[in-house]
Amino acid sequence: MFLHYLELAARSARASKGLSALMVLALALGIGACMTTLTVYHVLSGDPIPAKSARLFNVQLDAADLIGWKAGEEPTFDLTRFDATALLRDRKALRQAMSGGINVAVSLADADVKPIFSSTRYSTADFFAMFDAPWQHGGGWNAADDEAEARVAVISAALNDKLFGGANSVGREILVSGQPLRVVGVLKPWHVKPHFWDLTLGSYVETEDLFLPFSTAMALKLGHWGNTDCWARGAAGGSSYDMNAACAWVQYWVEFARPEDAAAYRNYLVAYSEAQRKAGRFVRPTNVRLRSVMEWMGAQKVLPADVRLQTWLAFGFLAVCIVNMVGLLLAKTLRRSGEIGVRRALGATRGDIFAQFVVEAGLLGLVGAALGLLFANVGLWLVRRSPNDYARLAELDASMLALTLGLALLASLIAGLLPAWRAALVTPAVQLKVQ
Repeated sequence: MFLHYLELAARSARASKGLSALMVLALALGIGACMTTLTVYHVLSGDPIPAKSARLFNVQLDAADLIGWKAGEEPTFDLTRFDATALLRDRKALRQAMSGGINVAVSLADADVKPIFSSTRYSTADFFAMFDAPWQHGGGWNAADDEAEARVAVISAALNDKLFGGANSVGREILVSGQPLRVVGVLKPWHVKPHFWDLTLGSYVETEDLFLPFSTAMALKLGHWGNTDCWARGAAGGSSYDMNAACAWVQYWVEFARPEDAAAYRNYLVAYSEAQRKAGRFVRPTNVRLRSVMEWMGAQKVLPADVRLQTWLAFGFLAVCIVNMVGLLLAKTLRRSGEIGVRRALGATRGDIFAQFVVEAGLLGLVGAALGLLFANVGLWLVRRSPNDYARLAELDASMLALTLGLALLASLIAGLLPAWRAALVTPAVQLKVQ
């Protein structure tokens, strides 16, 4: 019976090509606009590390002075090097990592290879295990390397291709700002979006190409890019990155075996802050923050407000398109009252008529979905041409493709319910008299 309904729907569409094309176009425009904005929303609001995002937490302490302080406000964005080192030494979490970022020149001793300026992350040994780094060759360094300021490094697959032609480079030497470092690991292509562990460099920057121990970076005086917040005491005549400098610039993350362990760690942070207040280092009231990955991104407004607004507006536009489709289907149904009356007189039930018109609406929805998919791809192509840092991520994946088809079919079926119900109410006797 379903195939018969499809045949009737195809005949009806051919009989009123203009009206059918208008309905398909209205639905396709709504689907195209909706899926363009929804895809961008999906990309920007996605979980960057779903396997463990509920167990990874960002740490904030408030070590600043009282100048400009207001009760209840956010603490300093990052930690001081002193506090990050103290938390790392206490090891109260399953894993913990302190890190910073910089761009450095990377080269080989071979004079024929020109230096490559590479985004760099210096961190502590747990970094790779915490964030599920994928390995192509070798692995990361260990805690002993952190202590020894070891001259070791991990490089990305892209940097390995540029320097070593993609060969296994573990054990080879690279020059970082002129200093030799031994490669201990090569990562597989690793694209983490958003770049949640350090939002100060941008939410959608590429994952770093070079990684080295935090202590090594400090010994080499590589400096730092990103947020650096100093207060009254500042660097006390030295560098902002010195151990005792009153400057917050270090990102600090912890991992727990269970999300419930966060409560005990929060208590530890409160106790640590109180101890620092008694020692005279902290002058503000205790103000700690411990947020999971998704909470952290929400607090930092990684998802732009305009994207959220555009998504709601697109759904509103789709609703308008559905209403227009309902009107057009009703008009088409009224024009076919005679045909419906004849079918009823020949034995078709109201359920049969209702099913026929719902299938017809569904067929229009499938055609609208195909055209809407084309419009969505055009819309995403235009988004990728915009100057926004997330623009290059706007791509339809398999889940969004399935959602496009499902949304179009659902929209068309919703639009077809009222016309189908109206068609089922047609009285055959009245229509036969008119005929």
